[in-house]
This record gives sequence, structure tokens and C-alpha cells, in this order.
Amino acid sequence: MPGALSSIRVLDLSRVLAGPWAGQVLADLGAEVIKVERPGVGDDTRHWGPPFLKDARGNDTSEAAYYLSANRNKQSITLDFTRPEGQQLIRDLVARSDVLLENFKVGDLAAYGLDCASLQAVNPRLIYCSITGFGQTGPYAGRAGYDFLIQGMGGLMSLTGRAEGEAGTGPLKVGVALTDILTGLYAAVAVLAALYHRERIGVGQYIDLALLDVQVACLGNQALNYLTTGRPPHQLGNAHPNIVPYQDFPAADGNFILTVGNDEQFRSFCEVAGHLEWSLDVRFATNQARVVHRDALIPLIRQVTVLRTAADWLAALEVAGVPCGPINDLAQVFADPQVVARGLQMELPHPLAGRVPQVASPIRLSATPVSYRQAPPLLGEHAEWVLSKVLGLDAERIAALRQSGVI
Repeated sequence: MPGALSSIRVLDLSRVLAGPWAGQVLADLGAEVIKVERPGVGDDTRHWGPPFLKDARGNDTSEAAYYLSANRNKQSITLDFTRPEGQQLIRDLVARSDVLLENFKVGDLAAYGLDCASLQAVNPRLIYCSITGFGQTGPYAGRAGYDFLIQGMGGLMSLTGRAEGEAGTGPLKVGVALTDILTGLYAAVAVLAALYHRERIGVGQYIDLALLDVQVACLGNQALNYLTTGRPPHQLGNAHPNIVPYQDFPAADGNFILTVGNDEQFRSFCEVAGHLEWSLDVRFATNQARVVHRDALIPLIRQVTVLRTAADWLAALEVAGVPCGPINDLAQVFADPQVVARGLQMELPHPLAGRVPQVASPIRLSATPVSYRQAPPLLGEHAEWVLSKVLGLDAERIAALRQSGVI
């Protein structure tokens, strides 16, 4: 069945994570995505290992796990666009494409005539999406910006880490490059909006996405906690700034998560815990009161939760309708029956390893479902196909480009 974007061609000049993630989302939805990489080197993340994908004999291949996470359903062509022949090939591809993704520093592509204005002169319907650390304007526009740096500058690390006075106090980044991934998702959303606009108006447009902008936008309720009070929120460990109790608690054999979302759930928790009096205490009867008196309530709960195993608590709270859960490592995640039932781990055929593991897209469309057509490509794997089928070049011309090092 054709994907929702099966008529769309995306030229992906991006590398590392934010841009490739956007390209993979569009590719999963059916778009034809041509990944343009540096000859002989490719996307930086191809080399960001170990770990690397293993072949049938257990030996490392050339494909890093990092690269494999964000590049399925794409075709790879290597192309040196610092040379005039390479620049012309980009322009020829642009003439036959709908979207261009890039995450070069501000002004870098203009030096090669590959900026938005130049390429939209070739194809006025082109949607040109630039992803940078700080955007195309402002005093930091010329700086490089990476996920870790942006998590710090954008306030996320000030909210992440153990509360003051707890062991291990200090700011921490999130354990995945979350800002990059969120930027990739925003990029995909922006591209879809621009495609819809083009259907009505007939012309493309320019998209300026900045990691810092995305990080600040995704501060969510914490941003409004600050903007409405003027007081910067502080680190609370795993606790929630606006809901109590909503954090991890110690059990007899480890920890579990308790997420009480309303007063009725709190009363149910108190019944399971054998302390119904907590729900009648004026300090704890409402969420507003519990937030104010968090320091009095949390120690009381901890004294009780440590008396039973995590499994006991989860079983009892589930029956009572109180949201709770375990703290899983990734082995436990991919063995979880719900994760298995939803098919979130899958495999694709791979020329070096036979099969390559992948994490499935969470998007579920009833009429135009996500499709998995090919594994993340080898470097330059589809050069001949792209140049012959998309651009119509003959074998002699392709051989000459290869011999000269343009591809």
C-alpha cells in the first residue's frame, strides 16, 4: 500500500541526528529520501562507535549503531558539492525534488550556490529546511550547537538531576540526544505543513529551525512555572514540580514509580498503603496542598513503600487503579509484553549483517501505514540508481563522475 508521502522526494544533505531523524520520519511515511554524503567519509555517525553492527561471524562491520538508528528507508549517494560538477548534480536533483534538508552552519551552503534562494530559483516549489544550533538570525547564529550544549543553554539540565541535599546533586543531561530528536520531529511537522501550504498556493518556502528554539519551546509546563512566577524551577530529581506524589519510591527490593494524577487516585493509594488518614489530612487532601507540603508527605510514603517488594506494590496498585510502573533497563523494555505486542522491535535485511535491528515508528495510520522498505544504506550504495533513474545519466557519464571523485 502506498505511503502517505509516496509522491514526495526528499534530498537529505543533513548528518548526525536532528536532520536525519526528520528524514527518517518522512521516509517511514513513504517519502523517497536521497541521503547525500561526503565521498569516502559519509555521515559522521557512521563512525560513532563502538558499538558497531556485527556480521554473521560476530565481527564489526563499518556501520555504527548510532548511524543505524536514524537512516532507514533512505538511498545513499556520495557527492562532492565543493566542486562545480557536484553543485550541478545537487541542482539537478533539486529540480526533481520536493524537500531539501540541511544542517550546515549558517552561510556555508551559500558559498557553493546551494542556499535556499539559489535553489528555489531552480525549483520554486522546493521546501528548504535548515536546521542549526541557534537559527539563521540573532547574535549566536554563526555558532555551532550540539545537543548536550543546547540542553545546558536551553534550561533542560537545570531541571534534570537530584534535588539539593540528595546524593549525586548536580545538573544532568537527558540520557539520549533529546533536543536533536525533538528538533527532527519539529522539522518533519514543519515540512508537512509546508507541503500542505504548497498544495494550496503552489510554491515552496524556507524553514528555519534552531535546536535552542526547540529546547526552549519544549520546556513545557516548567517554562510557564517560571514565566508566571518569576522564580526559576529547581532540580527535583524524579519528582514532579506540580503533582504530588509523582516520583520514584523505594521498595524492599528496589524502586518503582508512583504517578498519582488526582485526589481520587491519592485516596486509593492511601487505602492500599494502609494509611487512609493521609487522604483526610488537610495537608494532603488535595494536590495543591500536597505540593505545598511535599516535604512532610514524601518521607511518610517512603517509610511505608520500603516494607513491600516492588512487584507487590505494582500488583496492588494496578488493581486499585493507581498509575504505577517499574524502572526498566533496555533489556527489560524490549522484553516487556506491551512493547512486544506493539512490535516496537523489528529487523530489516542488511547486506553486511544479514539482518539489522531497528526500533519501529510509533506512528500508526489506518489507511496509509508506515512501511519499512530498506535498512540504513551503505555509503554510496544507491549512486548508480539515483543518477540513472532520477537524473537519467548513462553509465559512461556515471563512470566519469566516479573516476573524477565527484561521486
